[in-house]
Amino acid sequence: MTSGYKDGAPEEDYAHSPFIRKQGNIYKPNNKEMDNDSINEKTLQDVHTKEIDLVNRDPKHLNDHVVKVDFEDVIAEPPGTYSFDGVWKASFTTFTVTKYWCYRLLTALVGIPLALIWGIFFAILSFIHIWAVVPCVKSYLIEIHCVSRVYSICVHTFCDPLFEAMGKCFSSVRVTTTKVV
Repeated sequence: MTSGYKDGAPEEDYAHSPFIRKQGNIYKPNNKEMDNDSINEKTLQDVHTKEIDLVNRDPKHLNDHVVKVDFEDVIAEPPGTYSFDGVWKASFTTFTVTKYWCYRLLTALVGIPLALIWGIFFAILSFIHIWAVVPCVKSYLIEIHCVSRVYSICVHTFCDPLFEAMGKCFSSVRVTTTKVV
């Protein structure tokens, strides 16, 4: 078994050192040569280390329905009742900057603890669903299948002959309707 050289090439040329046997790759024994696709396999990224998008922070549009409040949505002056232009500009700036920094301050103070709480909550929810809910539902379906088989046997044993006999009794009944004007 060779573990570092292939056709005289040193081990540093590979992303990971492939183990090659004379009769082929251990995982693909029919291959005489280790093909490049096993070296260049696409690696799966860990979900905990994936890149996050700092520009589009709502890629699934979870908060499109949430209140998006701008100055124009809250404060508006109808025609004929305008304040001074300087007051209007200062009000706009004050509103926008206050909303921006208050949100940032709240997320800095409360965001990480809430992220921790929500992470714990959804971990518990996933755990309960995986280890309790799905097995209970599966158990219920297995048990109800047994009951349904017994019920089906009872219906076919007792009800089918009864309804078949009633059908034969009433099969000779003819109903005619006449319309009187």
